[in-house]
Amino acid sequence: MSSLLTDRFGRNIEYVRLSVTDRCDLRCFYCMPRGFRDFEIPEHWLSFDEIERVIGAFARLGTRRVRLTGGEPLVRHGLPDLARRLAALPGLEDLSLSTNATRLARHAEALRAAGIQRINVSLDSLVPETFRQITRGRLDKVLDGLMAARAAGFRPIKINMVVMKGINDHEVEDMVEFCLEHGFTLRFIETMPMGDTGRNASDRYLDLREVRARLARRFELLPGVMPGGGPARYVQVAGTELRIGFITPISQHFCDTCNRVRLSVDGTLYMCLGQEHRFELRPLLRSGCTDTELEQAIRDAINLKPERHEFTEKPEKILRFMSMTGG
Repeated sequence: MSSLLTDRFGRNIEYVRLSVTDRCDLRCFYCMPRGFRDFEIPEHWLSFDEIERVIGAFARLGTRRVRLTGGEPLVRHGLPDLARRLAALPGLEDLSLSTNATRLARHAEALRAAGIQRINVSLDSLVPETFRQITRGRLDKVLDGLMAARAAGFRPIKINMVVMKGINDHEVEDMVEFCLEHGFTLRFIETMPMGDTGRNASDRYLDLREVRARLARRFELLPGVMPGGGPARYVQVAGTELRIGFITPISQHFCDTCNRVRLSVDGTLYMCLGQEHRFELRPLLRSGCTDTELEQAIRDAINLKPERHEFTEKPEKILRFMSMTGG
């Protein structure tokens, strides 16, 4: 079954990034202010029943991929139970998770048993002090989580590294070697001007075409592909299984192939990471809407999806932080 959700620009929307919380146990400086406390109140969080209902409606309309995100999704109590319920929905083919992995060591096996197939882990540095500078967290907890995920049988495990000039750009080759050693996939990401935190990090922005050129001088890079619904452009290191992806929302935007929307913890559908187009589902859910009404609301929301972001032209436009939108 193909997606029944097609936006005004002919793009099939078959991928939902589902934020189960806007809270996080780290404070990456490009994502959330260190003193931030203005979190969504629990009464506004979608319940697991409400989440299952919304994702069920998306699945009936042709959505095939769902990624659990945050904030840090593992701070939401009972996440394996939610994953189990979503994995059982008819039509849903791919359930994945984005995490900082600080809590993954104790949850990996339960998440795998619940039906999560793939994991993306945010890891911006392999140097404990640099990692602490970026996140205020402990690197060893993340590494323990990664090894637990590998032991639990997750394949693939993707490492997401936001590359920042003067912070961690000198670690690019080290991260490649780390992923070669452990059998992980690697994705480099450009910084985005999301909220004050993202804009304050803009002087650290690095065009990933420079990183790719650097890597090509050390490794033989071949065209590569990876399963999944994300925007990365992949290469493969010759003679190995390592695939390296480049996510370039600034230098080479991928808006013409965007196939996703984001559902925040309070039931707001965001049509674009770099625009303010949104649709509130929570009032509809809590007023007793029918499944038909819910599906029509989702169709109406998709019609709001803009053609592209304006990160380059209007970097001051997005006031919300990345953690508020859902990764």
